[in-house]
Amino acid sequence: MLDPHLLRTTWARVTQYGEQVPLYFYSHLFLSHPEVRPMFPPSMAAQRDRLVAALGAVVANVDDLGSAVPYLQGLGRDHRKFAVEPGHYPAVGASLLATLEHFLGADWTPPVAESWTEAYGIVSQVMVDAAAEAQHTSPPWWDAEIVAHEVLGGRRDIARLTIATRHPYPYAAGQSFTLESAMAPARWRFYTPAHPPRTDGLIELHVKLIGTVSWQLVNVMGVGDRLRLGPPVGHQLTLASTTPGSDLLLIAGSTGVAPLRAVIEELALVPDHGRRVTLYYGARIASDLYDLPRLRQLAERNTSWLSIHPVVSDDYAWEGERGLVGDVAAARGGWPGHEVFIVGSAGMCEHTVARLKEAGVVPGAIHLEESQP
Repeated sequence: MLDPHLLRTTWARVTQYGEQVPLYFYSHLFLSHPEVRPMFPPSMAAQRDRLVAALGAVVANVDDLGSAVPYLQGLGRDHRKFAVEPGHYPAVGASLLATLEHFLGADWTPPVAESWTEAYGIVSQVMVDAAAEAQHTSPPWWDAEIVAHEVLGGRRDIARLTIATRHPYPYAAGQSFTLESAMAPARWRFYTPAHPPRTDGLIELHVKLIGTVSWQLVNVMGVGDRLRLGPPVGHQLTLASTTPGSDLLLIAGSTGVAPLRAVIEELALVPDHGRRVTLYYGARIASDLYDLPRLRQLAERNTSWLSIHPVVSDDYAWEGERGLVGDVAAARGGWPGHEVFIVGSAGMCEHTVARLKEAGVVPGAIHLEESQP
């Protein structure tokens, strides 16, 4: 019998072991099923904690599966790019259960094992069904080419890329996709378009120099280089996830502004949408507010409902609002009637959520990107 409380408490106990958990999981998976090893990148340093964390978090909250279904369906469709087949899911499930048993020790009781087995079965079935349905409607990936490349930011560590796909790429503003380059095969990384779908089919990405793939995209690759895109995933940062007509508070750190600008541009296409939108855009130094000129142009065209507030934390020459972007936004109070989108680094998001809750923002109104495996 599935016991949600038991799932959550046992998962909390397991996560106390930190990095040992994904190390054990992948060791078990690759030893018991060596045929799946080529599906993962040669170096597991960036990958190893993502799959386990996402699986554990979703399975442990399986009693609220309804809210996670769109995310799981997106993952199921996305995993087709790895040539994942239904037969691979039991192998992952077996390694997840073996990992839990190893770290829970004597607490791995028959009721615990039964709950985790049933919960993983529900989650994996949602993903399998979504992948099977997508086989008839979309490819496992889209071939793309860089058609424009510009390095930005005060530290020259941000690139604005424009890419063209060979075939139309369907997505909603606020969704993300994984990207693979020929220079880093099997190292798929998540990026988010900075606008809703365009009539010309081009897609603009903002890439911050963090890790191997982004380093290549910022410093090495250029016009004419080829990429592959996985299917779009995520729904928490889309307008469809909000109550119709609700006002929006958007808080971005660095390139986290990209999906939020996409949401703003989508609203700008809707006459008389009735929402007020406030964007707080934060960076450490003023020159890293790379997208501010274009955001201000967007605000000038939509003064009746859109306001932009740039915030800088470590540049004392900056004459505007100073401090951590989450602190500045929270200082305005509880933002009644607003739904909140937050995008940035893990630390920035955690800090901002805590400050907003202290200010009185209802936790259910806060939207974050889903954890990406």
